[in-house]
Amino acid sequence: MVPPPKNSLRSRFSKLGLGCGTFGREIDQAAAFAMMDYAWAHQIVHFDTAEAYGRPAGTSESIVGAWLASRRPPSGSLLLATKMLRPYTPERVEAVVTQSLKRLGLARLDLFYFHGWDEAAASPAVLGALDQQVRSGRVGALGASNFNVAQLERVLTMQSESGWARIQALQNNNNFAVRDVDAALSALCTREEVAIVTYSPLGAGFLTGKHKRTVEPGSRFDIVPDHQDIYFNDLARGRLAELEAIAARTGHPAVQLAFAWAVRQPGVDCVLVGGRTLAHLDQALQGLAIDTAGIFPPA
Repeated sequence: MVPPPKNSLRSRFSKLGLGCGTFGREIDQAAAFAMMDYAWAHQIVHFDTAEAYGRPAGTSESIVGAWLASRRPPSGSLLLATKMLRPYTPERVEAVVTQSLKRLGLARLDLFYFHGWDEAAASPAVLGALDQQVRSGRVGALGASNFNVAQLERVLTMQSESGWARIQALQNNNNFAVRDVDAALSALCTREEVAIVTYSPLGAGFLTGKHKRTVEPGSRFDIVPDHQDIYFNDLARGRLAELEAIAARTGHPAVQLAFAWAVRQPGVDCVLVGGRTLAHLDQALQGLAIDTAGIFPPA
Protein backbone atom coordinates (compact mmCIF):
# COMPACT_ATOMS: atom_id res chain seq x y z
CA MET A 1 0.00 0.00 0.00
CA VAL A 2 1.28 3.48 -0.86
CA PRO A 3 2.19 5.43 2.32
CA PRO A 4 -0.75 7.70 3.18
CA PRO A 5 -0.44 11.46 2.94
CA LYS A 6 -0.50 13.32 6.24
CA ASN A 7 -4.10 13.93 7.26
CA SER A 8 -4.59 17.67 7.74
CA LEU A 9 -8.25 17.06 8.63
CA ARG A 10 -7.26 15.79 12.08
CA SER A 11 -6.16 19.21 13.30
CA ARG A 12 -9.63 20.65 12.59
CA PHE A 13 -11.58 18.45 15.02
CA SER A 14 -12.49 19.73 18.45
CA LYS A 15 -12.19 17.05 21.15
CA LEU A 16 -15.97 17.15 21.51
CA GLY A 17 -18.23 17.34 18.48
CA LEU A 18 -21.94 18.02 18.27
CA GLY A 19 -23.99 15.09 17.02
CA CYS A 20 -27.12 16.40 15.30
CA GLY A 21 -29.11 13.16 15.16
CA THR A 22 -31.78 14.48 17.53
CA PHE A 23 -32.53 17.52 15.36
CA GLY A 24 -35.97 17.31 13.79
CA ARG A 25 -36.62 13.97 15.46
CA GLU A 26 -36.45 14.45 19.23
CA ILE A 27 -36.04 18.25 19.37
CA ASP A 28 -37.40 21.06 17.18
CA GLN A 29 -35.49 23.80 15.38
CA ALA A 30 -35.53 26.26 18.29
CA ALA A 31 -34.02 23.69 20.67
CA ALA A 32 -31.50 22.63 18.04
CA PHE A 33 -30.44 26.26 17.51
CA ALA A 34 -29.89 26.57 21.27
CA MET A 35 -27.74 23.42 21.21
CA MET A 36 -25.62 24.70 18.31
CA ASP A 37 -25.25 28.17 19.86
CA TYR A 38 -24.10 26.62 23.15
CA ALA A 39 -21.70 24.23 21.45
CA TRP A 40 -20.19 27.01 19.37
CA ALA A 41 -19.78 29.22 22.45
CA HIS A 42 -17.84 26.39 24.14
CA GLN A 43 -15.40 25.86 21.25
CA ILE A 44 -17.14 22.79 19.88
CA VAL A 45 -16.42 23.36 16.20
CA HIS A 46 -17.30 19.98 14.70
CA PHE A 47 -20.99 19.41 13.83
CA ASP A 48 -22.09 16.01 12.50
CA THR A 49 -25.34 15.33 10.65
CA ALA A 50 -26.63 12.94 7.96
CA GLU A 51 -29.17 12.70 5.18
CA ALA A 52 -31.01 10.12 7.33
CA TYR A 53 -31.40 12.28 10.42
CA GLY A 54 -34.75 13.86 11.26
CA ARG A 55 -38.35 13.22 10.36
CA PRO A 56 -38.67 13.31 7.46
CA ALA A 57 -35.11 12.34 6.53
CA GLY A 58 -32.99 15.40 5.77
CA THR A 59 -34.64 17.59 8.41
CA SER A 60 -31.47 17.67 10.54
CA GLU A 61 -29.43 18.93 7.59
CA SER A 62 -32.04 21.61 6.90
CA ILE A 63 -31.97 22.77 10.55
CA VAL A 64 -28.18 22.93 10.53
CA GLY A 65 -28.35 24.83 7.24
CA ALA A 66 -30.79 27.33 8.73
CA TRP A 67 -28.45 27.86 11.70
CA LEU A 68 -25.48 28.41 9.38
CA ALA A 69 -27.46 30.98 7.37
CA SER A 70 -28.53 32.75 10.57
CA ARG A 71 -25.25 32.71 12.52
CA ARG A 72 -22.77 32.85 9.63
CA PRO A 73 -19.69 31.39 11.35
CA PRO A 74 -16.43 32.52 9.71
CA SER A 75 -15.39 30.46 6.70
CA GLY A 76 -13.30 27.47 7.73
CA SER A 77 -14.04 27.85 11.43
CA LEU A 78 -16.54 24.97 11.54
CA LEU A 79 -15.91 21.38 10.46
CA LEU A 80 -19.22 20.05 9.15
CA ALA A 81 -19.85 16.39 8.32
CA THR A 82 -22.77 14.57 6.76
CA LYS A 83 -23.38 11.00 5.61
CA MET A 84 -24.82 8.98 2.76
CA LEU A 85 -27.09 5.99 3.31
CA ARG A 86 -27.12 2.83 1.23
CA PRO A 87 -27.58 2.00 -1.62
CA TYR A 88 -24.20 3.22 -2.84
CA THR A 89 -24.11 3.93 -6.56
CA PRO A 90 -22.39 6.63 -8.62
CA GLU A 91 -25.79 8.17 -9.30
CA ARG A 92 -26.64 8.21 -5.59
CA VAL A 93 -23.29 9.82 -4.76
CA GLU A 94 -24.07 12.69 -7.12
CA ALA A 95 -27.67 13.03 -5.94
CA VAL A 96 -26.95 12.88 -2.21
CA VAL A 97 -24.08 15.37 -2.38
CA THR A 98 -26.32 17.73 -4.35
CA GLN A 99 -29.24 17.35 -1.91
CA SER A 100 -27.06 17.72 1.18
CA LEU A 101 -25.38 20.84 -0.18
CA LYS A 102 -28.80 22.34 -0.90
CA ARG A 103 -30.23 21.57 2.54
CA LEU A 104 -27.12 22.86 4.28
CA GLY A 105 -26.86 25.94 2.06
CA LEU A 106 -23.22 25.22 1.23
CA ALA A 107 -21.02 24.98 -1.83
CA ARG A 108 -18.75 22.37 -0.23
CA LEU A 109 -19.14 19.56 2.30
CA ASP A 110 -16.16 19.41 4.65
CA LEU A 111 -16.52 15.69 5.35
CA PHE A 112 -18.76 13.17 3.61
CA TYR A 113 -19.19 9.68 5.07
CA PHE A 114 -20.45 6.29 4.02
CA HIS A 115 -23.07 5.78 6.76
CA GLY A 116 -22.47 2.04 7.02
CA TRP A 117 -20.71 -0.85 5.34
CA ASP A 118 -22.01 -2.34 2.12
CA GLU A 119 -20.14 -4.30 -0.56
CA ALA A 120 -20.79 -1.39 -2.93
CA ALA A 121 -18.57 0.77 -0.71
CA ALA A 122 -15.66 -1.14 -2.23
CA SER A 123 -16.96 -0.72 -5.78
CA PRO A 124 -14.51 1.00 -8.14
CA ALA A 125 -17.43 2.90 -9.68
CA VAL A 126 -18.56 4.29 -6.33
CA LEU A 127 -15.06 5.09 -5.08
CA GLY A 128 -14.31 6.75 -8.41
CA ALA A 129 -17.48 8.82 -8.13
CA LEU A 130 -16.48 9.96 -4.64
CA ASP A 131 -13.02 10.83 -5.89
CA GLN A 132 -14.62 13.05 -8.54
CA GLN A 133 -16.64 14.85 -5.87
CA VAL A 134 -13.40 15.65 -4.04
CA ARG A 135 -11.59 16.69 -7.22
CA SER A 136 -14.50 18.95 -8.18
CA GLY A 137 -14.32 20.71 -4.80
CA ARG A 138 -17.84 19.78 -3.73
CA VAL A 139 -16.46 17.48 -1.00
CA GLY A 140 -13.43 18.27 1.11
CA ALA A 141 -12.71 14.83 2.60
CA LEU A 142 -14.18 11.34 2.72
CA GLY A 143 -15.14 9.27 5.74
CA ALA A 144 -16.50 5.86 6.69
CA SER A 145 -18.89 5.13 9.55
CA ASN A 146 -19.54 1.73 11.12
CA PHE A 147 -16.73 -0.08 9.27
CA ASN A 148 -14.59 -2.81 10.82
CA VAL A 149 -10.85 -3.16 10.29
CA ALA A 150 -11.08 -5.48 7.26
CA GLN A 151 -13.65 -3.28 5.53
CA LEU A 152 -11.72 -0.07 6.09
CA GLU A 153 -8.43 -1.62 4.99
CA ARG A 154 -10.02 -2.98 1.83
CA VAL A 155 -11.35 0.43 0.79
CA LEU A 156 -8.11 2.24 1.68
CA THR A 157 -6.10 -0.24 -0.40
CA MET A 158 -8.33 0.25 -3.44
CA GLN A 159 -8.17 4.03 -3.11
CA SER A 160 -4.39 4.06 -2.76
CA GLU A 161 -3.80 1.70 -5.66
CA SER A 162 -6.04 3.78 -7.94
CA GLY A 163 -4.79 7.18 -6.81
CA TRP A 164 -8.25 8.16 -5.56
CA ALA A 165 -9.11 10.41 -2.63
CA ARG A 166 -8.77 8.29 0.51
CA ILE A 167 -10.91 7.81 3.59
CA GLN A 168 -9.63 10.34 6.12
CA ALA A 169 -12.01 9.77 9.04
CA LEU A 170 -13.64 6.74 10.66
CA GLN A 171 -16.75 7.20 12.80
CA ASN A 172 -17.75 4.26 15.02
CA ASN A 173 -19.77 3.61 18.15
CA ASN A 174 -17.46 3.49 21.16
CA ASN A 175 -18.34 3.80 24.82
CA PHE A 176 -17.79 2.08 28.15
CA ALA A 177 -20.45 -0.52 27.37
CA VAL A 178 -20.02 -1.19 23.63
CA ARG A 179 -16.63 -0.79 21.96
CA ASP A 180 -16.43 -0.74 18.17
CA VAL A 181 -12.92 0.71 18.01
CA ASP A 182 -10.65 -2.20 18.90
CA ALA A 183 -6.85 -2.31 19.00
CA ALA A 184 -6.54 -3.54 15.40
CA LEU A 185 -8.80 -0.83 14.03
CA SER A 186 -7.02 1.85 16.06
CA ALA A 187 -3.64 0.63 14.81
CA LEU A 188 -4.82 0.72 11.19
CA CYS A 189 -6.10 4.27 11.60
CA THR A 190 -2.82 5.38 13.17
CA ARG A 191 -0.78 3.77 10.39
CA GLU A 192 -2.97 5.11 7.60
CA GLU A 193 -3.49 8.62 9.03
CA VAL A 194 -7.24 8.16 9.49
CA ALA A 195 -8.87 10.32 12.15
CA ILE A 196 -11.04 8.45 14.67
CA VAL A 197 -14.39 9.98 15.61
CA THR A 198 -16.58 8.11 18.09
CA TYR A 199 -20.25 8.50 18.89
CA SER A 200 -22.75 7.60 21.60
CA PRO A 201 -20.49 8.11 24.66
CA LEU A 202 -23.50 7.42 26.92
CA GLY A 203 -24.63 4.42 24.88
CA ALA A 204 -27.82 6.17 23.73
CA GLY A 205 -28.61 6.73 27.42
CA PHE A 206 -27.85 3.15 28.50
CA LEU A 207 -24.93 4.25 30.68
CA THR A 208 -27.15 6.63 32.65
CA GLY A 209 -28.77 3.54 34.21
CA LYS A 210 -32.27 4.79 33.54
CA HIS A 211 -33.23 1.80 31.38
CA LYS A 212 -32.47 -0.95 33.89
CA ARG A 213 -36.08 -1.95 34.43
CA THR A 214 -37.81 -0.73 31.28
CA VAL A 215 -37.30 1.44 28.24
CA GLU A 216 -38.10 5.03 29.12
CA PRO A 217 -40.90 6.36 26.85
CA GLY A 218 -39.69 8.89 24.30
CA SER A 219 -36.03 7.89 24.75
CA ARG A 220 -33.67 6.88 21.94
CA PHE A 221 -34.32 3.21 22.72
CA ASP A 222 -38.05 3.86 22.38
CA ILE A 223 -37.80 5.92 19.18
CA VAL A 224 -35.13 3.71 17.55
CA PRO A 225 -35.80 0.20 18.97
CA ASP A 226 -32.91 -1.35 17.00
CA HIS A 227 -30.55 0.16 19.59
CA GLN A 228 -31.94 -2.21 22.23
CA ASP A 229 -30.21 -5.29 20.80
CA ILE A 230 -26.84 -3.52 20.97
CA TYR A 231 -27.05 -2.72 24.68
CA PHE A 232 -29.55 -4.98 26.39
CA ASN A 233 -27.18 -7.92 26.84
CA ASP A 234 -25.04 -9.40 29.61
CA LEU A 235 -21.74 -7.85 28.48
CA ALA A 236 -23.10 -4.29 28.32
CA ARG A 237 -25.01 -4.71 31.60
CA GLY A 238 -21.84 -5.95 33.29
CA ARG A 239 -19.92 -2.91 32.09
CA LEU A 240 -22.68 -0.61 33.33
CA ALA A 241 -22.38 -2.20 36.75
CA GLU A 242 -18.60 -1.70 36.60
CA LEU A 243 -19.04 1.98 35.72
CA GLU A 244 -21.46 2.48 38.60
CA ALA A 245 -19.01 0.84 40.98
CA ILE A 246 -16.25 3.21 39.83
CA ALA A 247 -18.62 6.16 40.33
CA ALA A 248 -19.39 5.02 43.88
CA ARG A 249 -15.68 4.63 44.65
CA THR A 250 -14.52 7.94 43.17
CA GLY A 251 -17.49 10.20 43.86
CA HIS A 252 -17.73 11.24 40.21
CA PRO A 253 -21.17 10.86 38.58
CA ALA A 254 -21.33 7.84 36.27
CA VAL A 255 -22.47 10.01 33.35
CA GLN A 256 -19.43 12.27 33.62
CA LEU A 257 -17.15 9.24 33.96
CA ALA A 258 -18.61 7.78 30.77
CA PHE A 259 -17.70 10.95 28.89
CA ALA A 260 -14.25 11.03 30.51
CA TRP A 261 -13.58 7.44 29.42
CA ALA A 262 -14.70 8.10 25.84
CA VAL A 263 -12.60 11.22 25.23
CA ARG A 264 -9.42 9.64 26.63
CA GLN A 265 -9.35 6.52 24.50
CA PRO A 266 -6.04 6.18 22.61
CA GLY A 267 -6.11 7.57 19.09
CA VAL A 268 -9.56 9.16 19.36
CA ASP A 269 -9.63 12.61 17.76
CA CYS A 270 -13.22 13.59 18.55
CA VAL A 271 -16.19 12.31 20.54
CA LEU A 272 -19.64 13.26 19.29
CA VAL A 273 -22.14 14.41 21.91
CA GLY A 274 -25.83 14.54 21.11
CA GLY A 275 -28.85 15.17 23.25
CA ARG A 276 -31.91 17.31 23.73
CA THR A 277 -30.87 19.92 26.26
CA LEU A 278 -27.90 22.12 27.13
CA ALA A 279 -27.46 20.03 30.29
CA HIS A 280 -26.37 17.12 28.08
CA LEU A 281 -23.56 19.25 26.66
CA ASP A 282 -22.62 20.43 30.14
CA GLN A 283 -22.24 16.81 31.30
CA ALA A 284 -19.80 16.17 28.47
CA LEU A 285 -17.80 19.31 29.22
CA GLN A 286 -17.61 18.31 32.89
CA GLY A 287 -16.44 14.84 31.91
CA LEU A 288 -13.74 16.36 29.74
CA ALA A 289 -12.32 18.03 32.86
CA ILE A 290 -12.01 14.84 34.95
CA ASP A 291 -8.48 13.56 35.57
CA THR A 292 -8.90 9.85 34.87
CA ALA A 293 -5.43 8.74 36.03
CA GLY A 294 -5.89 5.53 38.04
CA ILE A 295 -9.68 5.58 37.76
CA PHE A 296 -10.31 3.03 35.00
CA PRO A 297 -8.85 -0.48 34.85
CA PRO A 298 -6.62 -1.36 31.86
CA ALA A 299 -8.59 -2.31 28.74
